Amino acid sequence: MQNLAQTPLNDLDINETERPTMPRLENATDIDRRKGRHLAAIHRHYLSEMKQIAAVLERIKANDEPSDALRDIILHSDMRKNFEVAGTICGHQCRVLKMHHDIEEHSMFPTLAAQGHAPLTKVVEKLRAEHLVIHELLNRLGAISGILANNPSATNFENAYAVFFKLRSSVVSHFSYEETELEEAIGLYLDGI
Repeated sequence: MQNLAQTPLNDLDINETERPTMPRLENATDIDRRKGRHLAAIHRHYLSEMKQIAAVLERIKANDEPSDALRDIILHSDMRKNFEVAGTICGHQCRVLKMHHDIEEHSMFPTLAAQGHAPLTKVVEKLRAEHLVIHELLNRLGAISGILANNPSATNFENAYAVFFKLRSSVVSHFSYEETELEEAIGLYLDGI
């Protein structure tokens, strides 16, 4: 397993240009594709949560009064309290995404890789490599979120902000790739999720 702990934040990259593609599976049906699209529905839930966190972080950064929709997340406009809340919700996001990727790593990916389909195996290997980058970003976000919750300074907030938005862009790209390339295989080989 590659250790990315010393890699600078700007160099943590999922390398979109190196992504193999999955050819259509001849025996996949529309039903298989529909079953495979369930992964996208799961991803939409995670992306919705990330969008909410992004909105909170943007509001805190702008020192804006929260909207009614964000008022339940940000209890009042005191900057220290907002930083503490940001640390807590970022830490929660880390745990949720790690659990999602662990399920894929230990259940879905081994089954797909065992099919003996070379292009599918290459896609799974690439997705696993991307998981390493995303997990490093999750580790960093978890660490800086804890620091931010305990020491809500502007510097710690800026660090959490930078890591979160790097994570978010990586996750959005990763989810899109995974959904596109595995749609048929998930329906055909896993009978859906």
